[in-house]
Amino acid sequence: MAAATRKQLSKIQRQKADLRNSLWPGLEERRLWDYSSSDGWLNIPRAMPLLLQIMDRMSNGKPVSAVYLDLWCRTYNDSFIVASNPREMAFFSGFTGERAERTWASRIRILAELGFIDVKDGPNGAISYILIWNPYSVVKALQSAGRVDTKSYNALIQRMIEIRATDLQEPDSSAENAEEPQEAPPKKPSIRLRQFPKPNG
Repeated sequence: MAAATRKQLSKIQRQKADLRNSLWPGLEERRLWDYSSSDGWLNIPRAMPLLLQIMDRMSNGKPVSAVYLDLWCRTYNDSFIVASNPREMAFFSGFTGERAERTWASRIRILAELGFIDVKDGPNGAISYILIWNPYSVVKALQSAGRVDTKSYNALIQRMIEIRATDLQEPDSSAENAEEPQEAPPKKPSIRLRQFPKPNG
């Protein structure tokens, strides 16, 4: 936000900027990463650190968070990955050596079994295409099945409230169930009786 004026910044942003400048006087902002002037970035949930912890706790001692984060960073905000280079993906996930790809593939299977992703086969083998489901919804489903501890789930709900994430809110069905206004019945045509003159006498 180097080019933004103080009037454009929110109150919280101004307070943080003032605090940062007091702690690092003379700070050169060009040394900081600024998404607005850089390519190679994408959207990510603010609760991602906690989501990663939750999935690691469920993977039976075989951490999957590094694999999941690498998958997320390979999307273009479309939740879809073409796994064209599994060796590279294994390396970026922290696996090296002869068993790197095999270990990476085993973590992919764990993520799929937990429901965080879906996998389709194709020209690159059994793991050619990957779709990432909404992690909030996946954790909710796992919690309903008794697979997520209450402490972690409550912490996630609290964090979602703090960041105003509405992914788990039920859709408002009041509008859908509202009775449609009934049309007024058509008016009956008025009948005018013809008046005949009374006979004389």
